[in-house]
Amino acid sequence: MSKILVFAEFQNNKLKRSSQELLQFAAKQGSPVVALALGSQSAAGKDSLAHNGAQEIIFSGSTDFDQYNPEFFSSIVSEQIEKSEATIILASASSLAKDLFPRVAAKITAGIVSDGTELTISGGIAQVKKPLYSGKCFAQAQFENCKYQIVLMRANQMIVGPADTSKTATATEITFTKPSLKTLIKQIVKGTSEKLDLTEANIIISGGRGLKDAEQFKLIQPLADVLGATVGATRAVVDAGWVPHSMQVGQTGKTVAPTLYIAVGISGAIQHIAGMSGAKVIVAINSDANAPIFQKATYGIVGDAFEILPLLTEEFKKVLQH
Repeated sequence: MSKILVFAEFQNNKLKRSSQELLQFAAKQGSPVVALALGSQSAAGKDSLAHNGAQEIIFSGSTDFDQYNPEFFSSIVSEQIEKSEATIILASASSLAKDLFPRVAAKITAGIVSDGTELTISGGIAQVKKPLYSGKCFAQAQFENCKYQIVLMRANQMIVGPADTSKTATATEITFTKPSLKTLIKQIVKGTSEKLDLTEANIIISGGRGLKDAEQFKLIQPLADVLGATVGATRAVVDAGWVPHSMQVGQTGKTVAPTLYIAVGISGAIQHIAGMSGAKVIVAINSDANAPIFQKATYGIVGDAFEILPLLTEEFKKVLQH
């Protein structure tokens, strides 16, 4: 029986929800599940890998992996995949994985499908549904004539159940000699936000040009604080310099699939729709009743966002206090 290897990622010393999704999905397939985790957070997080379905854990707690280097990571990950004897490799479609796994695929001559929204495995063959042309249509991809099948899944596409703390796994720490690298990462400057990354967030409130300027864009924040939401933005807002690019949702930003997406002052350009169309429930707030966003929205509120946002914030406060 072929193994399934899950490339697990940690953030703020916790296993990312997207990795939980993949481990729990893999555990239901009836195949042995191997988790591969790199970096100092993985050493402390081994138990969470087992609790979510891994039967075998391959890890390195070395700080050499705390900063992503494509040359270094692709060499180690390729080697570990081959040693693990896994034929199906699952990872979330994070920015790191999207850069890493095409390199890995080239090294081990693997097939690869990125941005999957649905995944089934039957007879050792993965079938993946993925959007094309900004979500206007979907393709069903199946692997043929390749030993290794790599699938990168969008976050929040699978159900996550409670972790089973009674589960255990065998753990093996990687031994390696760091190769001579052509590139060296000196420093990564991260933002100070403690909110979940947009791709991991379950609730997102995004703002567009309808919020007029950078100061009024901040009116989203009180509602986000009440709901425990992460704040996003359109490309126009990012290009105007109101917020950093890390907050951009859309075709040239981040693709998200939260349970709840609230779009404030966003008209609904196809590039933005492509990035958030996977949301389970979409609420649009816009003064223009003919805005394209309403065609995609589950619920629409036509009106002045500057009046509606404070009212929504107060109502949610009342509901959540009970």
